[in-house]
Amino acid sequence: MLRPGNTIIHAQQIIARCKRLAGFSEDQDGLRRTFLSPPMQECHREISQWLNDLGAEASVDAAGNLRGFYPGAEENSPKLLIGSHLDTVPNAGAYDGVLGVVIAVALLEALQGRRLPFGIEVVGFSEEEGVRFGTPFLGSRALIGQLDEELLNLRDAEGVTMRQAIRNFGLDPLRIPSAAMKSDALAYLEFHIEQGPVLESLGLPQTLGVVEAIAAQRRMEFEFFGCTNHAGTTPMNLRRDAIAGAAEWIVEVERTAKNVRGAVATVGQIVAKPGAVNVIAGSARVTLDVRHGSGDTCTQVTHTFVQLAEEIAQRRGLKLRRKELLAQRAIKMDAFLVEQIEEAIRNVGCHPHRMVSGAGHDAMILAEKVPTAIIFLPSPGGTSHDPAESVRTEDVAKALECGLQLLEQLSNSSEFQKRMCRA
Repeated sequence: MLRPGNTIIHAQQIIARCKRLAGFSEDQDGLRRTFLSPPMQECHREISQWLNDLGAEASVDAAGNLRGFYPGAEENSPKLLIGSHLDTVPNAGAYDGVLGVVIAVALLEALQGRRLPFGIEVVGFSEEEGVRFGTPFLGSRALIGQLDEELLNLRDAEGVTMRQAIRNFGLDPLRIPSAAMKSDALAYLEFHIEQGPVLESLGLPQTLGVVEAIAAQRRMEFEFFGCTNHAGTTPMNLRRDAIAGAAEWIVEVERTAKNVRGAVATVGQIVAKPGAVNVIAGSARVTLDVRHGSGDTCTQVTHTFVQLAEEIAQRRGLKLRRKELLAQRAIKMDAFLVEQIEEAIRNVGCHPHRMVSGAGHDAMILAEKVPTAIIFLPSPGGTSHDPAESVRTEDVAKALECGLQLLEQLSNSSEFQKRMCRA
């Protein structure tokens, strides 16, 4: 096993670096770093310096992804990709995404110049959250060759196209095809905070999550149409209240989801019109987000919600309009890598917990082209996408130890050597 020394000290440095990167923000009173914004350049400069100091060649591809290549023992060795995203949501915490990139850098540092049978490419994706252009995973889409003309023509809130944003950042959109992974990519590994309460709720002293799959996700929009009327003069039995219909349906969504093991369903937005305190609403638009580790179950549950909405609308004399916003299939992680990660976690004295990720990650995009795997660190309080987001030093230390142990296992694995020969 590789010996990184005192991993608590390394973990403290990782946390300090995450906090430093959180200072590169578009907002003075909080963290917001979106696709190819000026703070992203500052972030690139900082991480590039860390990489260059370790003998890794840092560069930025045409989609704005930071890439740092640490060569293997042999010339033209295939490479293992390790990384996460560098962009954030508005009013973000300091660890979502960025922690995975900083841990990747720390793994190179802990190698202390040692070369492995494979190279390591650290990847800091330019975009995962979908904040600036309303579409997520732009950075990882570039690596699998799917950053197409339709995406490049998307416009942000200021009317700037993605193509122009790339030019404004000093990059050439015509070179985007060169950002795609080459055939020498062996696999992709991502360290990430859980962004939920599951690991912490287990009550075990040291636990890391082994992601087996990323949940299927369906997003829809429903609009209930009734009749706008005076709140004081319309009897209750003569109303066609759009809000009341939507409210009944929302309660049914919650009740139904609670009875399906592993399912989560969220109505995250309600917009009622005309929106006056003394007027019965003529329309109520609501959103629906459904997730489950099984794509079939996710589809079945969503269909149940559609039927419920139709039944409620008909009974209340309302009209219903619906449209699908997203249909994402469940993505399984690579079985061999999952087993190796589980073994590595045990070997460093930690408890592995296999789980499904309810949140999407860059790994789900890269899984279309290479074997992928994710290691979750507990999120204290289950908090993420908020300034209160945090990590524990001891968990970061164990994640680093796990990563080093995993690199050692893969270096000595006959199965991984076969994969290297095929790359």
